[in-house]
Amino acid sequence: MSISFGPGVHDITEHDYFAATGALSCSGAKLLLPPSCPALFKYRQDHPEHKRAWDFGSAAHRMVLGQGADFIVIDADNYRTKDAQDAAKTARAAGAAPVLNHEYEQIKAMAAAIRAHPLAGPLLDPARGGQPERSLFWVDADTGVHRRARIDWLPEPFFTSRFIITDYKTCEHADRASIRKAIANYGYYQQDDWYSDGVRALGLDPDPAFLFVFQEKKAPYLVNVAQIEPEDRAVGRARNRQAIERFRDCTEADMWPGYEADTHDGITYVSLPPWTARAQEVSP
Repeated sequence: MSISFGPGVHDITEHDYFAATGALSCSGAKLLLPPSCPALFKYRQDHPEHKRAWDFGSAAHRMVLGQGADFIVIDADNYRTKDAQDAAKTARAAGAAPVLNHEYEQIKAMAAAIRAHPLAGPLLDPARGGQPERSLFWVDADTGVHRRARIDWLPEPFFTSRFIITDYKTCEHADRASIRKAIANYGYYQQDDWYSDGVRALGLDPDPAFLFVFQEKKAPYLVNVAQIEPEDRAVGRARNRQAIERFRDCTEADMWPGYEADTHDGITYVSLPPWTARAQEVSP
């Protein structure tokens, strides 16, 4: 178990944050629960993966927030050539995110659109008090589990009338329906409670607010600031609690089970979802 940092707010690199695997993150909490399972969580801890899309997201965070993982512009239009592929590998080996020429121009335009937005701009404005990419570490009072969160924008305590945690997401579509789908599919509804727990546990603010800033990756780089409804935050809170307890139990027993059947014989009995059955109905 690797826990490198004690309770508090830390200004550390992404690499150091993700290396603290003994402290449970919100992303880890999602992997512990269905449709995932503890075995997948443990495998990802031991075998970190990298997705090409994360390079763009990291670079966008750095440009918009002014801090975060470094990025290196690859002088190419795509990664079809060996030179471009080698340059990307070199950048990643140095701890930087590689982005192509056109992606760099895209990210600059996105940052400009954020700054011009009447709500997102002030939320992510250093002049209004706040720090980007801060890592929170704390101990869960109910279980003793070490927890962590990396917050995109952490306001300075007592600097503004309301302590607002802001999380920046790049996306293909930022309309209401697409945001709703993304929040459900990626478990974003767990983040509000998770991050707010850390803020409260560390005594930063007793009643923080949490907002998402969604931004499309295509011109005109539209922005939508969103907040999850209270009843859905409650769902996230319940799932977080379940994940924390599962992490404690798996860690203590050093057992990380895979998918579990609902029956005593170990077999998963599967039926078609209702919509499939309805689609197959034949009219007389």
